Amino acid sequence: MRLIIPISLSLLALPAVLAFNTLRLPALPDAAPAHDLATIDEAAAAARLAEAVRIPTISTGADPASDPAALAAFADLLASRYPNAHRVMTRERIGDGSLLFTWRGRDTTLKPVLLLAHIDVVPVEPGTEARWTHPAFAGVIANGYIWGRGTLDDKLNVTGLMEAAEALAAQGWQPPRSLLFAFGHDEEVGGSGAKAIAATLKQRGIRAAFLLDEGGALTTGIMPGVSRPVATIMAAEKGYASFRLTATAAGGHSSQPPPDTAVTRLARALVRLQDQPLPARLAAPVDVMLERAAPAMGLVNRVAIANRWLFEGLLIKLLAAQPVSNALVRTTTAPTMLRAGVKDNVLPAEASAVINFRLLPGDSAKAVEAHIRKAIADDGIAITLDGGFASEASAVSDPDSAAFRQLAEVTRSVFPDAVVTTGLMLGATDARHYEGLYDNRYNFMPVILNAEDLQRIHGANERIAVADYAKLIRWYRRLLESLP
Repeated sequence: MRLIIPISLSLLALPAVLAFNTLRLPALPDAAPAHDLATIDEAAAAARLAEAVRIPTISTGADPASDPAALAAFADLLASRYPNAHRVMTRERIGDGSLLFTWRGRDTTLKPVLLLAHIDVVPVEPGTEARWTHPAFAGVIANGYIWGRGTLDDKLNVTGLMEAAEALAAQGWQPPRSLLFAFGHDEEVGGSGAKAIAATLKQRGIRAAFLLDEGGALTTGIMPGVSRPVATIMAAEKGYASFRLTATAAGGHSSQPPPDTAVTRLARALVRLQDQPLPARLAAPVDVMLERAAPAMGLVNRVAIANRWLFEGLLIKLLAAQPVSNALVRTTTAPTMLRAGVKDNVLPAEASAVINFRLLPGDSAKAVEAHIRKAIADDGIAITLDGGFASEASAVSDPDSAAFRQLAEVTRSVFPDAVVTTGLMLGATDARHYEGLYDNRYNFMPVILNAEDLQRIHGANERIAVADYAKLIRWYRRLLESLP
C-alpha cells in the first residue's frame, strides 16, 4: 500500500505537468501589422532576372567548372543593369569568376554584414529536356512566372540583392555599416570561388556581424499540422563526408567461383551498414525548430513537443519515419556509387562502393569512420575518406541573437502570416567555407515553396512567380534598410 499511494499521486500529477508545460509554450504571434513596403516595377525586375537566366553559367565537373565567357557575360549584365549599385560599391573579381561587392558603411568601426548567393546553376539532365514547359535557358516569362535555371537556385538571390541595392543607391541611401555581397561562381561543384573570397576576407581581417546565405525558405504543406507558411531561418548546416569501402580478392574465371568474392564481401558490408544507421537525436537547431513551430500545431503535437522530457523518443521515431525529417535527426547513410568488374565472365579482384554521410552537428567524420568499421565487422575491407576531404557540421548559431530577431521581423513584415522558426540545413552551401568569419550565420531565402516547388530545384520546370520575386526584392530591401 505504501508503494501504491506515491505511484497513484504521480499518475494524478502527470496530466497537470503536461498541461503546465504545454501552456508555457510561447503564444503564436498574430499576423504582423501591415508595413509600407517598397513599390517595385515587377515586370522590369522580372525581365532582368530572365536576362540573367539566359546566360548559361552552368557548373560541371570539368575544368574550368563554368564557362569563363558566360561568367564574364553575367558580370557585364550586372554592371549594365545595376549602374547605381556599381557606382556606390566596389566590385572585385576573385578566383575564376566569383564577385565580391563592398558597400562602405557610414560607421566603419561596426562589423559588416555578409550576404551570399551563387552565380552558377546545375545543367539540365540529358533526356529530360522535353519535361520543361519552356527551355531551361530561354528566360521565358509566361503565365505569371519567370521560367528557367536559376529562378530558384540561385540567381534570384544574386539579382534580388542587386535590385534592392540599386533602388537604395538611387535614393542616395548609405548603409549604417558596411555590406559585403559575395557571389560564388561554382557553388554547385564545391565552391572554390567561395573559398577564395573567404580567404581574401580572412587576409583582410574582416569578421561579419552575421552571414546570410540561401537555404531555408517559407514552406507550405511541409510541416505536419501547420497551415500557415513556415519560415525556417536555418541556424546550422550538416557536414559532408564520403567514405570508400574496398574489398579485394584473388579474382579469376567466373566458371569456378569461390564461396566468397570481392563483390559478395562488399555487398554484405553494405547491407550491415544500411541496417545499422547512426543513432537519432534532437540536435539543437531541430529542437528549437519544433518548439517555435509547436504553437501553430494541433493540441497533441503541442503536448508532445512541450514535454520532450517524456515524448522525445516518440518524436524521434515519428521524425525518422520519413526521409526528409529523418535527415533532421541523424547523420544519414547513403550508398551512392558502386564499381566492380570489367567483364561478365571475370571475377573482379576489387569491388568498391562510396557511401555519402551528411553529418549532424556533434558527429564528426572520424566518429563516422569508427561507426563504419564496427558496423561492417570486416577488417579485410579498406575504408578511406573519398577524395581525402570532409566538411564537418557547422557550429550552431544563436537563434536568439539580435541578427536572428531582425531576420524574423523582416520576414513577418513581408509575409505577415508566417510562422518563423529555425532549423538545420541538410545540403551544403557556400556558407560552409566562411567558418570563423562571422558571429552568426543563417540560411534563408524569402520565397514561399510547396512540395512541388522543392522538386523543381535541380529538376525540371524551375520557376518563380513574378509576384513572389517582387516579395523577395522587398524582403532584401527591408533587411538592408533595417540594419542597425
